[in-house]
Amino acid sequence: SGKSIVKEDIFENRFMHVGELIRMGAKIKIDGSQALIDGGASLSGADVKITDLRAGAALVLAGLVASGYTTVYGLKHLKRGYDNLAGKLISLGAKIVE
Repeated sequence: SGKSIVKEDIFENRFMHVGELIRMGAKIKIDGSQALIDGGASLSGADVKITDLRAGAALVLAGLVASGYTTVYGLKHLKRGYDNLAGKLISLGAKIVE
């Protein structure tokens, strides 16, 4: 719960995945180079598409805490940046089907 501000000054398209998080129930507004986040929202599973490496990690983690099922598309981004991410998350108790 609470409010957060994330500021991005390097990669202008860093927040491309925010729409996917909003579809899952996140309360985020983009204001220029800032994301204004109203925490505490419950997330629901959805079909989501990865747009870059860090977005992919965010969407996978959001899917793990969401109720229901989340299907993640565009895994090539994750596979080039994280070695065996699914296996590592499964070893921690995550329920993931590849």
